[in-house]
Parts: sequence; structure tokens; C-alpha cells
Amino acid sequence: MATAGGVCEAVRGSQGLLRLLSLCVLLAGLCRGNSVERKIYIPLNKTAPCVRLLNATHQIGCQSSISGDTGVIHVVEKEEDLRWVLTDGPNPPYMVLLEGKLFNRTVMEKLKGRTGRIAGLAVSLAKPRPPAGFSPSVPCPNDGFGVYSSSYGAEFAHCKDLPWNPLGDGLAYEDFHFPIFLLEDGDETNVIKQCYRDHNLSPNGSAPAFPLCAMQLFSHMHAVISTVTCMRRSSIQSTFSINPEIVCDPLSDYNVWSMLKPINTSGTLEPDDRVVVAATRLDSRSFFWNVAPGAESAVASFVTQLAAAEALQKAPDVSALPRNVMFVFFQGETFDYIGSSRMVYDMEKGKFPVKLENIDSFVELGQVALRTSLELWLHTDPMSQKNESIRNQVEDLLTTLESSAAGVPAVLLRKLNQSQPLPPSSLQRFLRAHNISGVVLADHSAAFHNRYYQSVYDTAENINVSYPERLSPEEDLNFVTDTAEALAHVATVLGRALYQLAGGSTFIDTIQADPQTVTRLLYGFLVRANNSWFQSIIRQDLRSYLGDGPLQHYIAVSSPTNTTYVVQYALANLTGMVINLTREQCQDPSKVPNENKDLYDYSWVQGPLNSNETDRLPHCVRSTARLARALSPAFELRQWSSTEYSTWTESRWKDIRARIFLIASKELEFITLMVGFGVLIFSLIVTYCINAKADVLFITPREPGAVSY
Repeated sequence: MATAGGVCEAVRGSQGLLRLLSLCVLLAGLCRGNSVERKIYIPLNKTAPCVRLLNATHQIGCQSSISGDTGVIHVVEKEEDLRWVLTDGPNPPYMVLLEGKLFNRTVMEKLKGRTGRIAGLAVSLAKPRPPAGFSPSVPCPNDGFGVYSSSYGAEFAHCKDLPWNPLGDGLAYEDFHFPIFLLEDGDETNVIKQCYRDHNLSPNGSAPAFPLCAMQLFSHMHAVISTVTCMRRSSIQSTFSINPEIVCDPLSDYNVWSMLKPINTSGTLEPDDRVVVAATRLDSRSFFWNVAPGAESAVASFVTQLAAAEALQKAPDVSALPRNVMFVFFQGETFDYIGSSRMVYDMEKGKFPVKLENIDSFVELGQVALRTSLELWLHTDPMSQKNESIRNQVEDLLTTLESSAAGVPAVLLRKLNQSQPLPPSSLQRFLRAHNISGVVLADHSAAFHNRYYQSVYDTAENINVSYPERLSPEEDLNFVTDTAEALAHVATVLGRALYQLAGGSTFIDTIQADPQTVTRLLYGFLVRANNSWFQSIIRQDLRSYLGDGPLQHYIAVSSPTNTTYVVQYALANLTGMVINLTREQCQDPSKVPNENKDLYDYSWVQGPLNSNETDRLPHCVRSTARLARALSPAFELRQWSSTEYSTWTESRWKDIRARIFLIASKELEFITLMVGFGVLIFSLIVTYCINAKADVLFITPREPGAVSY
């Protein structure tokens, strides 16, 4: 019995030891697995991909294969370096690290033509920016969706005689079958270049020895061909699947709008109510997803309009003006006028409080920050002025604008020849639906002055926003730049013009835009969104929308975007009123006497810091600033092949990332594979032999009862 007990104890001890060893191996794998991956790969965390966009007819943008694309890194600093990746290099495919100054249509067409040797592209920012300019947009933005067509102003259609964006090479509207990423961080770019110099750069142009530095880019897109195709597939999935896999989403967001005098938003205005519309755009874009600084193409204009709205609201007699003023900030105008076409559609269908027939005049701010002198140009539509009544209204409108500028020496308004068409503008969508008197104010008489239109270089630097050295962020926020001063003058002219157009005259000289407001807005939108002023004017739950860098102004598919929210709350705080309500009352003012949610919007904002700078002083702001849907009518009507409305969609994806690592030669990989395969075969043979002789190799312990004494 003692012998049997000893055997049992030994067996149990062996089983316990095996369990312990198994547990140790499992824990070691769990603890060390991630560290092994970190030793192999270096992730690139500050990148921006080129993604796929689609419209009614085709697809544009970039994508990788479903498992990502990998290639040996080759740095291209001058055009001659392309020979290595296109023809001479012995280890294709290559992942090209392209200097920003070479990121142009000529170079990209060479790379696009050799997709078998190109795995992808990583583009570094050019510093300094390309002096000759760079615009990946097209020469005729929003062509085909404005007012000019074969039936209306055929001589102006397709920008025949006047390409508004002559530097536009259309690169952002091409389709690439390999991934393209922007490297936003200079330190990460230097890490890649150092890896390239250490492993891939060989003397005298000879083939480098393995291991080589490689890069892998993941940006596989789910949508293909066109909006018609991807929306149909998504619709079928939504109809027949419990867990539908949507492959694309319409580009959409919200327009921001407000009224000088409150109106009942639950109904519509009477036919004899007259409204002056002041409009501008909120969005921009570039070649890369969600990198849209838009300093000149959008920010300077909507900042100017915000300042004008504040100045006009302070006029003592605004409530007595015979006409109302509506401030509108359109979203999605970059993509075939999404925001303005939706507002026009809603006005026509009676889904918006203001109807097209209520519009008395239309004043739009185009690009206004790059004035080469004091001049600001007045663009009008020559076709609508063939109607004598409209021509007279336009003349009166221009006269009012010129008289408004008379008291602002820093701005000189200039009329243009009536034979020149309107530049790309929201006004075109309104004219397409209804004949109204309108004007677009811009810093250019013909082609854009903006040499970086819709590019990554349309930054604060492009409109000469800069700050003295050694200032703190708070001091930068309040430092009035020359650009802020210039835009404040334009805002003053706009505010005074709107005041006169609304029927005012008594207090015109009191309307003066505040340069402090303009400089704070420019700093927040173009330099650092997470600043004390922006924090004080928004809701507490929106704090995370304010990052340490500038805001980006791409419309996207998740809405409202950061820009939309910040503009709405900036407009509310600049034109609204702080009222004495509690948080609960502010969030539900229907229970408060003399407050009406149909007339006003109520916002509980964080407020400024107290005197100890430890807590905030929140308060309730009552204003007329509201949001209106900016989704193309094509998607509401399910007309995905529409030529009347924008049909832009964005593909969905599961994984976007980039990383670098070392790769071995094909020969070593083959040898490793063969050795592994050999070990597998050997293991199978050994296992088979052991299993076949198990009755000889392993003796079953005797039963305790069989032990003899």
C-alpha cells in the first residue's frame, strides 16, 4: 500500500508541476507578446491618410489592399531619385518617402504609371511651403453645380474664359490604387529617414544589403465605383441584414444661422417680410482626410462675418429696423454646394422659416484676407441683371456698399465689369432657384490670390497671421495682428452695409467691428483651439472638441463637426445675451415665463474662470444662433445619380495606420520557411513513432490491489 500511495503522490505531483509550467508559459506569452511587437514595429502616430470619396459618376482618392501594403522605403528628395523606384531599384515594391515640394501632378503621374513597383507613398510637409504655390483642387471649383450652364450663361459655364483657380492641378480629384499618407510630425519623418540611411542607403548606387527598412500602410476602403453603387449596396444591406455593413456615408453636417431680430422658427415668415442675407462658407479640404486648415478659403471669411454680426447687434435701433438680417454659415460648399443647395431646397419646400421670396438682397463674403492693396472687389451676376428690375436692385446694393465703405479708409470697394461671371459662391445656388439681387465681396478681381487654395499649406502663415516671440499662449490669444486689424475693417464695412440694407441710417457710425474679437477668433481657429476664450463660450461636454492645435474644416460624415459647434457658440456669445437662469431652466426654458424656444436658442456655457482661476462661472446665453441640416437633397430624394445636387460620399474603413520595421531578404524568408516546414515534418514523424510504440515506452501503473506482500 505504501508503494501504491507513493506512485499516486508522484503522479499528482507531476500533474501539478505540469499545470504550473503551463501557467507560467501562458503568463509569459501574455506579458511578453506586446513587447515583442513593439521591438519589431515602430508605429507612426501622427499621419493623415488619403481616403476614397465618391460621387454620382466615379471615385477619387486612395486605398491599400485589405491586408495593408508593404514596401522598402526609398527617400525621394529630388526628381532624379525617382529612377531608383521606377526602374533601377532591385527590391520592389517601394514605399516612397516624398519631399513635400515634389508632391505635384507631374511626379504623381510618373508614380501612378508604375503601380507594380510602388507600394505606397508617405509625403512630408514642405518647409518652407512651395513658393510657387500648390493647389490640389481643380481650376474651376464646383463646375456644373453653380448657376452657369448651357441654358444660363453658356459663355461663362465651365470657367471658359476665367479659370478661378489657375494653380489647381486636380490632384485631389484623381484615383490612386495605392495608399498615400501625410507625415504631420517632423520627428517621425526624421526617424524614417534615419532608418533609411542606416539600412537602405548603399554607397555608389549598389544594391543595399538586407535587412532593409520597410513601411506598411493600412487604408483599405470598403466603397468602390460610385455613390450610386455604394449607396445601393448599403441600402440592400440595411433592408435584408440584421447587422448591415454600410460601405459609404453621405458627406453632411449642419449650417449655422441666426437672425438679427428673433423670428418664430415653428412657422414661416409672411410674404411681405423682407430679409437681408449675409452668407459665407465654413468648410475647406485638402488632399488628405481631415487636414483642411482653410485659412484664406474659409476661416478669414467666416471670422469676418462673426465680427460683423457682433458689431451690428450692438446698434441701438436694431429692433426697429424695417428689414431683418440673417447670418448664414454654409457647410459643405467645397463639395458642390452641399449646405447652400440644402437651404435653398428647404426654403422651396417650406421646411425653413425663411422662404426664397422673403430675401431682399444677398451679400456674401468670399476670400477676403489677401488684399494686395486697400481694394475689395464687388462681384455680381451679369445674367440676372438682364432683368431691369434686378439690375436696378443690384445697383442700389452696390451703392449702399460703397457708401458704407466711405467711412472706413482702410477698405476701398471696387466694381467689376458686368460681363464677368460670379466666382464660385453660395449665391450661385440661390440664383439657380430664384432671381435675387446679390453680390460677392472678394480680395481678387479675377483669379484667386490664394496660391494654396484647398491645400495643407492654406494655414495661418498664408494670411500672414504671426505673433512676436516669447509671448505666452494667453498673450498670443489677445495680441492684435495686422491681419486681424485688416479683417476688422472689412467686418465694419459689412456690418454698416447690412445695417443700411436693413433700413437703418441713424447709428451707422457707431457700428465698429472689434479687432480683439477678430484676433481671438483667428487664433482659436488657426493656431490653438484649446484657449481660455473658446473654453469660456462652449458647453462643458464639448471641451474635448478643442485640441491644442488648429481646428480642421473638413465637412466629414460625423456631425456636427468641431468647427460647426465652435462657430455656433461663438455666434451665440457674440450676438446673444446672458440671462439670469439656472442650469435646469436654461436647458428647459419652456417652464420659465417670458422665454420662448421658438424665438430663441438657450445654451448653458462654461463661462470664464473666477478670480482664483480655479472654478468657472457658468451662465445661460440666449441667442438666435441655430443649426440647420446640411445634407444634400439627393440623399433625401434617393437620387444618387443626380446632376442637380451634390452626391459626394465618403467610403468607410476599418483600420487606418502606418508603421515601419526591418524586413529580411526573400532568400532568408524562404530558408526560414523551409526550416520551419522541416521541423514540422520531423515533429509529426516523432509524434507518430512515439504514438505507435506508446505501449512499450509508457508502462501503465499496476492497480493497488495487485501489490504482493
